Amino acid sequence: AILYRSSAWKGYDLSKSADLAGYTDKDEVHDWALAAVQWANAEGLIIGRTDTTLVPRGNATRAEVATILMRFLETVAK
Repeated sequence: AILYRSSAWKGYDLSKSADLAGYTDKDEVHDWALAAVQWANAEGLIIGRTDTTLVPRGNATRAEVATILMRFLETVAK
């Protein structure tokens, strides 16, 4: 959500939105974060903990956060 909001502030393209139907825990994503998660998934920033789970209410490891930030810098903030 932080990257999504900062991207909006910077004027980056937020038009991509993924269908999260393939994730069994998609209903655990809070309403206020849904657009951000859909965008982050569409951009490839967040691809899920497994092929079928996002674990939206879990804690991200340092490595996961580093990967998300690296992908953000390489694909969105170019």
